Amino acid sequence: MHFFISLGYIGLLLGSFLAGSIVPFSSELLLTAAIASNANPWICLIVCCIGNIAGGMTCYWLGHLGKLDWLVKHKIIREDQLTRFLPKIERYGALFALLSWLPFAGEAISVCLGFLRVKTIPVLLYMSIGKTLRYFVFFVSTLGIIRLF
Repeated sequence: MHFFISLGYIGLLLGSFLAGSIVPFSSELLLTAAIASNANPWICLIVCCIGNIAGGMTCYWLGHLGKLDWLVKHKIIREDQLTRFLPKIERYGALFALLSWLPFAGEAISVCLGFLRVKTIPVLLYMSIGKTLRYFVFFVSTLGIIRLF
């Protein structure tokens, strides 16, 4: 965590990107640490959103490659996750990207959206809305807690 904070906004962007992709990492803790270190909270929020959305779209493009055996072999997605989410995504399409912020399931959702070749622009739009709302809610609560101390 200290490594990312020491890089400033670039570290925040990188950490948020990793958290939005297949790397298990807490961008919320990183955002909290950045705000606590007196960085501009609004810039931190924007940087986290951009990084996390880019990470989610990376998962989408990995799924778009469409090589199921490769995705499973390299532990990008488990086959049971794929079979669980595919029918839901076929039904709701890009709207399902609103849930790409969910811990653990978000990456699988993004990969499935790509695997099914759901249109990129709507996926980007809904993913951006979902992830930004999540960060905003977290941001408002974190900022309130930090200001108490």
